[in-house]
Amino acid sequence: YVTDVLAFDYCEGSELSAEVFICQSEVEKNAKELSQSIENETLRVLCHALFHLCGYKDKTDKDQALMRTKEDGAISSFKTTHK
Repeated sequence: YVTDVLAFDYCEGSELSAEVFICQSEVEKNAKELSQSIENETLRVLCHALFHLCGYKDKTDKDQALMRTKEDGAISSFKTTHK
């Protein structure tokens, strides 16, 4: 099935190492459906992949809420520091 982001985890110990692939057409479709800018949605899926690599899950409602909070914080931080 089509997905917006895939992450291949090569982490060892505390070293973060991975490949992240973003399907831009899927991101653009999701952005439109969610009334988000393409930039925001691209940042969200990238952050989502990185948080998965750091051990965050999103299978339960509670985990999804935490993941969304982390994504929102990262996006906000990015926009504050990279104008």
